Formats: sequence, structure tokens, C-alpha cells
Amino acid sequence: MTPQTQPDTATATLASARPLELAIILPTLNERDNLAPLVERIEGALGLSGWEVLIVDDNSSDGTSDEARRLALSDPRVRVIQRIGRRGLSSAAIEGFCATAAPYVAVMDADHQHDPKLLVDMLACVKSGEADVAVASRFAEGASMEEWGRPDREKLSSVANTLARKLTGVELSDPMSGFFLLPSATARALVPNLSGIGFKILLDLLATSETPLKVKDFPMNFSARRSGESKLDRAIALDFLAGLYDKSFGRVIPTRFALFGTVGVIGVGVHMAILYAFLLFGGANFSWSQAVATFGAMSFNFWLNNFLTYRDKRLSTPKGIFWGWAAFIAACSIGAFANVAVATTLHDRGLHTVLAALVGIGIGSVWNYALSSRFVWGRY
Repeated sequence: MTPQTQPDTATATLASARPLELAIILPTLNERDNLAPLVERIEGALGLSGWEVLIVDDNSSDGTSDEARRLALSDPRVRVIQRIGRRGLSSAAIEGFCATAAPYVAVMDADHQHDPKLLVDMLACVKSGEADVAVASRFAEGASMEEWGRPDREKLSSVANTLARKLTGVELSDPMSGFFLLPSATARALVPNLSGIGFKILLDLLATSETPLKVKDFPMNFSARRSGESKLDRAIALDFLAGLYDKSFGRVIPTRFALFGTVGVIGVGVHMAILYAFLLFGGANFSWSQAVATFGAMSFNFWLNNFLTYRDKRLSTPKGIFWGWAAFIAACSIGAFANVAVATTLHDRGLHTVLAALVGIGIGSVWNYALSSRFVWGRY
């Protein structure tokens, strides 16, 4: 056979390949050992072509992004987005929506708790127009969570689903599901108005759409995690409530600022507890007790804000925590000075004492929030 008539294997392969139709977004955090087996399972379900996997990794410490790049070198269907300083499943899904050219997009976990075989029927359902969103449900008739072995989480998920339906009007069996599929154009059209907070991106999508989206449930056999660590932590309940707050009141008072203010209110209680403990039981004078209480409350506020308010930017290394704490103390000290200066000026000009104090507190809170966002969690 002459070189001119010898078939070009690569050309033949491209000619027989199906065009890109579906992107599967995998938000990951320490999922290194799960990736290769999951790509094999997706190929077994969807075939050799017509799909791609977008691994959106939150800078995992176990080398998940490196493993994703290793897979991508030999498999063009695999792509990776490594995020630095950003965390959260919802924001990871949003970045995935905007990073693919596929007409349909699915979000699923990388821990093998979601069965890729469901993607076939879910895609067919949305393509046919039977539904706008296909959802793999843990609570639909025929679904099972027996393999999961976490009855405590099952009960929590059920309660959260009931609350979500009442507050958003979304009617489906599992609005907290992390496994769903919809047209990419629909997702991207909603992106500008999504909160991007926390883990429940499906709830965010459904609550944001001005036109109710038609949803179809697909019963899912929810399995046990194969390897790695869960992306959920003890703040998940508060994170879920923050998401609901954002959809209800976020346009009036930004959710992060509301959380920051809530932490501040709790910090007042911590301040008073420390103050009276030193005065009543430590025998210290007021000025010394006030200084210790102020320092203690600031440190407490830093810890709780790092745990909750800035969860997606959480400082975790010893160096980051130390310098973040130091910067937070400095920022709050400036805010306290602004608080006193503004309140004193207004009071001296005749404003009622309570109103002057409230204005000062408001100014100090905004100042602390702005400086903290920029110089603490925006830097360290």
C-alpha cells in the first residue's frame, strides 16, 4: 500500500467520533484516587465519544489536579480547572457551565456515589424536551440509599428538602440533589443571578429561574463513597441556610455581609462574657478586663468568620491563619476607632445617644467587612 492510499488512523477516528454533546462537571476536593475509575465508568455508560469531563478542583492537597492533568495528557475528553483561593461546589459548577461548548451539561460527584449510567436516560429526557432539568433523586420512588449507610444524613437531607420546597416553591423529590443535567444555554443564562454560595447549586438554579423549569426525577441508587473525603463539613447546615437567605433577601443585604454582622452580634456576647468573667472572678480592673475582652472577641470573630462567612476562602495553613488573624485584629481596631469617632461626632452635634451609637456601629461594621474582605480573606 502506498503512502497516499494508507488510511490515516487519526482521521478515521475523528470521522467516526460523535460530536461533543455532553459535558460532565466534577467538582473535586481530594478525589485523586477516584478520577481514573470514574472516567472509565463514564465511558462505559456513554461510549467512546460525544462527551467530556471537566474536573473543577479546589486546589486539593492530595494532588487531584495533577492526576487530572495526567489523565488529560492521554485522554482529550478530560479537562481540568484548578482553582486557587476559591471553594464550594456551587461556584465550581458555575465555572464549569461557562467553560464548555457542549450543548448539555451535567453535574455529579466524583466520589462514585452517583451512577453514570443514569446520564443516558437523563440526557435523552432533556434532549426530547420532556423536561428542562433531569434530576437523579435519592427520594423518588424506586430510589435507594441502603448502600450509603448513613441514616443520620438521610434524615437531615429529608428535612432540608422539605424546608427548601416550602421556601422556594420548588416541587421535586430531591431539590438538594448534587446530580442533575440541563441544557448549557439554560445554565449560562441563569449564571449572572446565581448566588454561587455553598453546595446546593440545583436549588439555586431552580429558585433563580423566573420561568418555572420543568423537572423530571430519576430514581438513584445512592452508593457509599469510594475513596477520599467528603466535601461537606459541620458548617453544611449553616451553609444551606445561607443559600436560602441569599435567594430570599440577598438583594437587600448581601449574604456575606449578613453573616459577618451575625458573627459580630455573637461576638458581642463573647465580649461581655469575657469582660464579666475577669471583673467578677479575676479581680481585674475595668480597663484591663475591657482590653482582654475586646481582644478575645476579635479572635473569636476571626475564627467564626473563617469557618462560616468566608468558608469558600477559608484560611487553613498555620501561616495563613496567623497572618489572617493579625490582619483581622488590625482591621477591626481601625473599625473600632471609626465607630467611636463617628458616634462621638454625631452625639456632640445633638443626635440621640442610641442613634449615634447605632450609626457608629454600622460604620464600624461596614469598615471591618470591607477591610477584612480585601486584606484578610482576599489576600491570605
